[in-house]
Amino acid sequence: MRRLGLLLVAAAALLAPLAGAGAAEKFITVQSTTSTQNSGLFDHILPVFTGKTGIEVRVVAVGTGQAIKNAANGDGDVLFVHAKPAEEKFVASGGGVERFDVMYNDFVFVGPKADPARIAGGKDAVKALQTLAASGAPFASRGDDSGTHKKEKALWKAAGIDQGKASGGWYRETGSGMGATLNAAVGMGAYTMSDRATWISFKNKGDYAVVVEGDPILFNQYGVILVNPKKHPHVKAAEGQAFIDWLLSAEGQQAIAAYKINGQQLFYPNAKK
Repeated sequence: MRRLGLLLVAAAALLAPLAGAGAAEKFITVQSTTSTQNSGLFDHILPVFTGKTGIEVRVVAVGTGQAIKNAANGDGDVLFVHAKPAEEKFVASGGGVERFDVMYNDFVFVGPKADPARIAGGKDAVKALQTLAASGAPFASRGDDSGTHKKEKALWKAAGIDQGKASGGWYRETGSGMGATLNAAVGMGAYTMSDRATWISFKNKGDYAVVVEGDPILFNQYGVILVNPKKHPHVKAAEGQAFIDWLLSAEGQQAIAAYKINGQQLFYPNAKK
């Protein structure tokens, strides 16, 4: 009996690493933007998904442009970002299977309450940028090809301003994520554009406030895409699709809507039924 017991213990020791390896494989990698991570949204919703499915979600939070490049290289199972034209191009090129709307919020301009450019209270984003550029007041741009940066560049173009010519002057590019850019803006007394969720969750506001908001052009849509397993056979298609299906489901949409900070809702679900 003692010999049998020893054999069973030895067998269990051999099988344990194999069982652990199997469990460790039940995860997906999501290439996403910094706002979904820095806002705290993923900390709120991912435990709900994992508790329901047993699938762990590992997030790579970078600017949308970099996230799309990573997904195009097969470095992930799901893409969850906010630059619809670039997302649709990603799918059209064969990088992704299908794009789905998930949720939205909006962009805002923030700046010092002293408001040296005199743009506070405005609801016309393009006019605000024209006024800001004319004033010479500093503006901090992410400059990182993120969804926020892509939107900002489109707004400068609509304003008829080549902000690149002022690079290093009143126009300053941080090459950083939204949180770091907000910190830089506060530190240098500059205006900047942020997604509302990151601004709400940002803790180093100092004397800063939202100065321009409410323009329909500042609408900020998020989409989710399964990385194409035909192009990248290692993609965990079943698990990735399970995550997408959950985000689009009533439960996932309710989890997104329920995430609030100080009573303020950060994202608004709008998956098509």
